[in-house]
Amino acid sequence: MALLAYIKSLFILQLLMGFVFVVSGLIINFIQLCTCVLWPINRQLYRRINCRLSYSLWSQLVMLLEWWSGTDCTLYTDQATVDKFGKEHVIVILNHNFEIDFLCGWTMCERYGILGVSYATQYTMNTFHLIILTVYLMDLFLLYCEGTRFTEKKHQISMQVAESKGIPKLKYHLLPRTKGFTTTLQCLKGTVSAVYDVTLNFKDNQTPTLLGIVKGKKYKADMSVRRFPVEEIPEDEKECANWLHKLYQEKVKHIFTLKNYIKEGKFPGPTIIPPRRLWTLLNFLFWATLLLSPLINFACGVAVSGSPLLIIGFIIFLIIASVAIRRLIATTEVKKTGSSYGDQEAKKQN
Repeated sequence: MALLAYIKSLFILQLLMGFVFVVSGLIINFIQLCTCVLWPINRQLYRRINCRLSYSLWSQLVMLLEWWSGTDCTLYTDQATVDKFGKEHVIVILNHNFEIDFLCGWTMCERYGILGVSYATQYTMNTFHLIILTVYLMDLFLLYCEGTRFTEKKHQISMQVAESKGIPKLKYHLLPRTKGFTTTLQCLKGTVSAVYDVTLNFKDNQTPTLLGIVKGKKYKADMSVRRFPVEEIPEDEKECANWLHKLYQEKVKHIFTLKNYIKEGKFPGPTIIPPRRLWTLLNFLFWATLLLSPLINFACGVAVSGSPLLIIGFIIFLIIASVAIRRLIATTEVKKTGSSYGDQEAKKQN
């Protein structure tokens, strides 16, 4: 096990995996661009092809979580809810506390065969025009109602806003931005049949990072899922906003009580551990074989050539690639992501 952990920590392997992801992404994006000609001819075929292509790209990140790091994912919900996974259009509300929360959501989507037909967004009104098209193309719309990742500074600002508006304070969440949720629900009326309230946490007070996943570190994720039929959600905008506020208040009462997760390290309700599938691993191995073979052959050719110019050029390429991959990973870091959320000084600086 120590040898395996050492191998996973090797930077050269992390760099090669990053190379596979970036280059395969460029290839897949180019193919997706080419499929646009199918849209006016056969939209159903266009959607099917792009769902498969999207899966081929994003499942590589799921592979890192499931197979490379070996992270465990446990689902807390009832069987009746699980039976509806992938069989209806839904809006999923997920707490935004961790760097890899989106990846845990993708993992569950993959295990139930809907990774290629899901979409995630950190909602702002600028993305409003994408909603109808998104759910028309996809089955699952992942919504971060808090609008930005949780940090202590943002939480303090958010609770000041709650106090000024007379809204109950939330201990583990930011105030939800109700406008995005209510508008989304109104626009998707007749298309979406349910809202899934999902709360994610990690055992042993773990603070997972994408960089930790890339280095092969194992985490233990727990996801609590509650299903709300849209018929139970008020249609009036103000009442719908109040419903969302109450939902976030219930998150604290229902899940983070002293008798449950904080003390016992688990959510209430029955547990389900969906098995991981081989498809993500096979997909990555396909792209790795396709892309790394010519790269390794080229590297060997450069080394054998003995040309100082070629060797220096290849070393510079590796340095640039390593910096690019690290900056790509940095985009998920909590301290470097999200909005300035009520921080007037930060807004002035921007």
